[in-house]
Amino acid sequence: MNGVPGPELSGTAPPSLQASRVASDRLPVLVIYPVFLISGGAAILYQLAWQRSLFRLLGSSMESVTMIVTAFMLGLGLGSLAGGAASERFRWPLPLVFGAFEIGIGAFGFISMPLFSWMASQTTEAEGLSIGLIAFVAVLLPTLLMGATLPILVAYLVRQSGNVGRSVGMLYFINTLGSAIASLVASLGIFRLLGLSHTVHLAAGINVLVAIVVISAYLTRGKWR
Repeated sequence: MNGVPGPELSGTAPPSLQASRVASDRLPVLVIYPVFLISGGAAILYQLAWQRSLFRLLGSSMESVTMIVTAFMLGLGLGSLAGGAASERFRWPLPLVFGAFEIGIGAFGFISMPLFSWMASQTTEAEGLSIGLIAFVAVLLPTLLMGATLPILVAYLVRQSGNVGRSVGMLYFINTLGSAIASLVASLGIFRLLGLSHTVHLAAGINVLVAIVVISAYLTRGKWR
């Protein structure tokens, strides 16, 4: 009667309804933090196994070691930049994007060792800068995906909490902790027990498991409230 539209007619939902919608779209940290912990562990297993494999295939000279490590870190850095930019443009919910990237990493992991062997057989005369280019191409796709996972999850948590510092700090801490634990496990003999190929398969299986958990949790998120 007074000419002011009620909540059901206005273009903006009441604050209580908006809060409810945010809550219904939120994954609990009890899902996000553990999966990112073991995702970080899988990433360091890949790094160690792939570097050993590439050293064996392309040589272990100082130049080869430097090129291979640089290629891995460059891919992660580029992936982080790309993930930060893409997180603002994806139309898919970010947890589903994260899950898709984890599946991509795992799929590459399952084929990576034969692929590296084939690439080495085709480039037996490579040396110097050529080794770096080969290593960069070999690990470009998975490291891009790995590097993108952190900014994607950060963007998702920031949208939920509005706290940039806490989101970045906690996710970085959790991911680094997972890497540290995996490094310890590796030093205790996981490569000796499983070998390089089976260690990579273990990491790939972890990525697929992470994807399944995150996607399932997101699709059933209403049950977490």
